[in-house]
This record gives sequence, structure tokens and C-alpha cells, in this order.
Amino acid sequence: MTRYGPAYRTAVIVMRPPVMAVTRRDWRGAEHLPAPGTGFVACTNHISYADPMTIAHFLHDNHRQPRFLAKESLFRLPVIGRLIAGAGQIPVLRESADAGKAFSAAVEAVRRGECVVVYPEATLTRDPGLWPMRGKTGAARIALSTGCPVIPIAQWGAQDILAPYGKRPHLLPRHTVHVWAGPPVDLSAFAGRPLDVPTLTGATDAILDAITGLLEQVRGEPRPAQRWDPRQHAQPLTGNPNRAPRRPHGGGTPR
Repeated sequence: MTRYGPAYRTAVIVMRPPVMAVTRRDWRGAEHLPAPGTGFVACTNHISYADPMTIAHFLHDNHRQPRFLAKESLFRLPVIGRLIAGAGQIPVLRESADAGKAFSAAVEAVRRGECVVVYPEATLTRDPGLWPMRGKTGAARIALSTGCPVIPIAQWGAQDILAPYGKRPHLLPRHTVHVWAGPPVDLSAFAGRPLDVPTLTGATDAILDAITGLLEQVRGEPRPAQRWDPRQHAQPLTGNPNRAPRRPHGGGTPR
């Protein structure tokens, strides 16, 4: 049986009732989750700042305590930062040398038999239709380093509660949130290979393909012909891509 620490139990007590109140839940594929005590990586698409709550709800309802790789700035927020740190979430200082600490912590958690949640896209998707975009290789690196299963999870509906980069939630009427888990991603073609760019990129693509395939079923429509790549569209890799660039101090026009 999963043992929950006091900070995690507090988070559940605080967050679960309002999430229950504003959502209808379409949970599927729980039979694909490894048995409690078996470490694994849960990989899901990222469509809203609200979707960590819905994926956590799905995993908690199925007796798995999720440990998210979350951006480090969240841990500096008053009250919330202390709560998520106490609940065992893993801070990631993106685009820095310290990102390796998050990888090590995730590997240790998996080896202890825990569920580590990774967003392969590493940020909210920039795809105009909210399909999974080009990903980063962290989830593949954790999986290939430990040999643990990777469970793809597609979710849809959280964007109706809070639009991407939105600040005003739409709580009523209640929205149906779909969270569908699939069978473990077959990464056998990459096992035993050096963890170089081709290996990690190929494994990441396999993970994203599995998530996108599930999302096609959830949405009842086909994916785009090509996966969105922010670099090809001159979009920043982090932060709100729709925000106007900040003007330089002094009010002048840059030369």
C-alpha cells in the first residue's frame, strides 16, 4: 500500500475537493499502470497550467503518488512552494547546469519504486491545435538509464478550465477532463545503446508518438502531418510565446 507523507496528504485535502467540484472525469487505461512499488515514468502532454492537477488526480485515484519534475520557480512561491517541496516534487532549473540534479533525483525515485511524472515537451505546447510538440530527452534518459517502464498518458479538457497561459479559470459549467493511459512504450530498440543524441531523440519520438496516438483517440481526430517545432517558428523554448518582447530600458527603438 502506498504511504503518503503529511505534505502530500495536505495537498490532496486542499486540492482534490475543488477539482472534483469543477470537473467530470473520463479516466481510462489504469490497468496499464505498473503495480504499486514498481518504479516508472508517466509521460503526458502539456496543454494548461491546470493539467498537473488533473494528471495528479488520475494517478492518486489509482493509488500512485506522483512526483513531478517541476520548474524551480514554483518552489520559491510562498506556501505553495513549501507544500510541493514537502510533497516530494522535484525542482528543475531549466537550461542550466543544475538540471542534472533533477535527473539524478528522478532516477533515484524510480529506483525506489516511485512514479515520476515528466512532461516530454518540458513546457506548454506551442502547437496551434494543442497537439504534442517537439520534446526534450529527459524522460527517455531516465527510462533508458533505469530500464523502467514509460507509461504514455494523453489528457484533454484541462485547457477548457484554464486556457494556455490564461489567468482566469472557467470553472462552470463543469468540464469533462479525459485522462487516458496506454501500454508501456516499446523502447527495446534503444536498450543497451549509448545515450547519445540519436538514441535519446529516437526514444523521445517514440514516447511522443505514443502520447499523440492516444490523444488522437481522445479527440477523435488525426494528428498534424508534422510535429510542431518551436525553433522552426522563431518561438522561445520557455515562457509565453504570445507575449510581446520586452522593450529595452530608455524607451528607444533598438538599433
